[in-house]
Amino acid sequence: MKKVFIDGSAGTTGLRIYERLSARDDVEILTLSDEKRKDPSARKEMLYQADIAFLCLPDDAAREAVALAEGSDVVIIDASTAHRTLPDWAYGFPELSKTHEEKILSSKRIAVPGCHASGFIALVYPLVEAGILPKETLLSCHSITGYSGGGKKMIADYESEDRSALLGAPRQYGLTQQHKHLKEMKAITGIENPPCFSPIVSDFYSGMTVTVPLFRSQIKGSVDEIKAVYKAKYASELVAYVESADESGFISGAALSGKDSMKITVAGNEERILLIACYDNLGKGASGAAIECMNMVLGAEKTKGLVL
Repeated sequence: MKKVFIDGSAGTTGLRIYERLSARDDVEILTLSDEKRKDPSARKEMLYQADIAFLCLPDDAAREAVALAEGSDVVIIDASTAHRTLPDWAYGFPELSKTHEEKILSSKRIAVPGCHASGFIALVYPLVEAGILPKETLLSCHSITGYSGGGKKMIADYESEDRSALLGAPRQYGLTQQHKHLKEMKAITGIENPPCFSPIVSDFYSGMTVTVPLFRSQIKGSVDEIKAVYKAKYASELVAYVESADESGFISGAALSGKDSMKITVAGNEERILLIACYDNLGKGASGAAIECMNMVLGAEKTKGLVL
């Protein structure tokens, strides 16, 4: 039985990981008391005891944990932004390519993709790889997410009995175009410029819909060729291309809330194309992706313990 330490188990990502793992009989979860969960010496002891450690922490604390684990044999799966674009870390989205999958399997340092970035990269990476989307193309992206992605404070704000009336409507943010996922979006897809990105948080707990709009003039190929690329790339239980993801012409941001899978689809027409990814910001956008990577490290089925 492998020992697993969740560093930052009190946050939304850590809690979802704990929930998924607590029902399993192939791992033992190592825990720290509330008094010791921020104690560096106690954390280091756990990192040295563990076979696998999930880091569900702010960036600086994640870097600290990696330093504390120096010299140990622990496999670190980091859900923070800190290590996603570093070349010596595996990027935890195995469905992107055989190279990504092999690096996850051989690495002791794995970075979990960001929630917004997961959808954008799932949509853009295959088209760049196939030569359909030139790397120099200027892209835009909008993303609708549930409020759980904002962490404990945002959850408390939305679930407060005396919350502001403004929280009842969708709220756009990232207004300075400096969102922390932009670096990752650019680096992993290989595009030359980060997209113009408009994230929107709305009044539902979890779920996410990411859309990349394209004009026909931006691509080298047809809509059918885009669909063929996605069909070939995404045909698993975890990430799957579907011909249609809407219900009566609508796609809900909460369509896959509580799930660990992702659906990819193409909408629009021959001139104005919509590339769309639907998933849960806490599922394939965070905790689910982290557990998938752990399953791979353990040699288990990728879907073990996940909700599909």
